[in-house]
Amino acid sequence: MLTALAIQHFVLIDNLSLSFDKGLSVFTGETGAGKSILLDALSLVLGARSEVRFIQKGASQAVVSATFSLPKNHAAFKILDEQGLGHEDDLILRRTLSQDGKTKAFVCDQPVSVALLKAIGDTLVEIHGQFASHSLLNPATHLDTLDSYGKLEKQAQDVVRAFEKYQQATQTALDFEQDLQKQLAEENFLRADLEALDKLNPKEDEEEKLTKRRAELMNAEHIVENIQNACSLLGDEEQGILRLLNKAEGQLLNADKITDGRFENELKSLTEAQDVLADLSSDLEHTLNDLGDTSELPEIDDRLFALRDMARKYRITIGELPQFREEVRQKLATAEHGTQKLAELKKEAEELRQAYVLAAGNLSKERHKMADMLDKVVMKELPDLKLEKATFKTQITDLPLDEGGASGLNQVVFMAATNKGSDLAPIHKCASGGELARFMLALKVNLAEDNQTTLIFDEIDTGISGSTASAVGERLARLAEKHQTLVITHSPQVAGFGKHHYLVQKSDVDDKTTTSVHRLDRAGRLEEIARLVSGAIITDKSREVAKELLKV
Repeated sequence: MLTALAIQHFVLIDNLSLSFDKGLSVFTGETGAGKSILLDALSLVLGARSEVRFIQKGASQAVVSATFSLPKNHAAFKILDEQGLGHEDDLILRRTLSQDGKTKAFVCDQPVSVALLKAIGDTLVEIHGQFASHSLLNPATHLDTLDSYGKLEKQAQDVVRAFEKYQQATQTALDFEQDLQKQLAEENFLRADLEALDKLNPKEDEEEKLTKRRAELMNAEHIVENIQNACSLLGDEEQGILRLLNKAEGQLLNADKITDGRFENELKSLTEAQDVLADLSSDLEHTLNDLGDTSELPEIDDRLFALRDMARKYRITIGELPQFREEVRQKLATAEHGTQKLAELKKEAEELRQAYVLAAGNLSKERHKMADMLDKVVMKELPDLKLEKATFKTQITDLPLDEGGASGLNQVVFMAATNKGSDLAPIHKCASGGELARFMLALKVNLAEDNQTTLIFDEIDTGISGSTASAVGERLARLAEKHQTLVITHSPQVAGFGKHHYLVQKSDVDDKTTTSVHRLDRAGRLEEIARLVSGAIITDKSREVAKELLKV
C-alpha cells in the first residue's frame, strides 16, 4: 500500500507531501490543474522514463520519493533479497532528475539501477487510464489472471514442478546418452588405458615418498663415509678411543693397587664410559650396514620415470594418476553397463512426461471451465460500464506437448469486440484507453486477489455520466475493499464513492504558477462535488445533489 508521496520541484509543484490510507482515494480539480503531474511524478519514482522538462523552472533538480507499507511476502521484497539488498517493513523509493538529464534511483537509501527500480515498481502499482493500461491488459499476464480468478494457483504450481522434473529427467537421459556414445566409441582405448594404469598401479602421495627416498640414497655415500670415520675413531685397534680408554684403565688399575683402592670411583666412571662408547660403536656399525646398500636407487629411478611418463601421456600430474585411473574405470563400467542404465533413465523420463501431461491436462480442463465463468461475470459488468455493445471472450489455445512449458499446455488471451458485429481481437488492440480501463475494472472486481498492489485509474470516467458513472464508482469502491485504489476523476458520481478526497489546484503567486494538493474534510468534499455537478457557479441545488452523492 502506498502510504506517502513527496515531490520537490517537479513541473509546477514546489514542495508537496501527501499521505494515503486504505480504501478509495479520489483526486479532483479543474482541467489543467495538474492532476496528470501527480501521475508523472509517481511514474518517475516507479521507474518510468525521465524527461528534463519535468524539472521545475529555475530548479537544479527534481526529487520524488514514495513510501509503501507491504506484507513480508511481497514480491518487491523477494526482488530485493535476490539482489542482496536490505530492507525494512516500509519500502522507500526515491529518484532524482538533474538538468543534465541524468537520474539517480534509490531503494531504502541504497543506490540501484533504474531497471531494478522499474522491476520493483511494477510489483507495487498498476496505472490504468487513457494512455496506459498495465498488467491485466498485457497478454503475457492473461494466463496468470485466469488462474487467479479460478483459484488454480496450487494446480499451476504442481504443473510447474511436474514440468521441471520432466525436463530435468529428459536432460539427464540426453546427457547420459551423449556420454555413452562417446564412451562406446572409446571403449577399446579406455580398456587399454585401464590395463596400463592397473599395471603401473599408482599410489596416493607416491611421488613424494619416492623422491624423498631417492634423495636419501643419493646422499648415502657421504653419510657412509662420515659414519665409517666415526667408527674408526671409536674402534681402531691401535689409536681408537676404546683402545686408548682400555690402556688408560690399565694405568689406573696399577695406581689403584698401589694406593689400596683410592681410584675405585674413577675406575668405575671409566668403565661406564667404555660401555657407552662400545654401544655407540655397535649402533653405528648397524646403521652403516643399513645405509651402505644403495641397490634400491635404480629401481626408484625406474619407478619415477614410469610414473612421469604416464602422467605426461594424459597431461596430468603424477598425483592425479590414481583419481584418473578410477575415472577411466568408471567410464569403462558405464560403457559396459550404460545401455541398461540409459533405458532406465529414459523410462523414468517417460513416466515424468506422463505425469506432466496428466497434471497439465487436468489444469487445462479447469482453465476452460473457469474461462467460461470469467466471461460470464465480465459480460455481466459491461452494460453498467457503458460497454453494453461490447463482447469479452477468454480465448484458450491448447498447445501440443513440444510447445508446452512450465505454465502448462495453454495460451490465454483476453479477446474483445467493442461494437456489435465486430470481430474479436486481442483486447489491447481493439479498445480505446477509456474502454481498456473499464474492461480492466470489470475484470479486477471479479478477481480473488490479495491486497498487495495499489491501483490507479486516470479519468476512467471519460465520456460517461449519470448511472454509468455511478456504476464505475460503485465498482471502484468494491475494488478498493481488496486493493488500495486511487482515481483521478471529473465525475461527481465517482467522487462521491471516495473514502478520501484530494483537491488539486493551480494558482499564480508572484508571477509563478504552482500546483498544490489538499486533502478535503467533509465540508470541503461537499463543495468540491457540488462544483463538479454545476461547474464554476455552485448552487444550492448542486449542493443538494452533492449531499445525496455523499449520502450526507
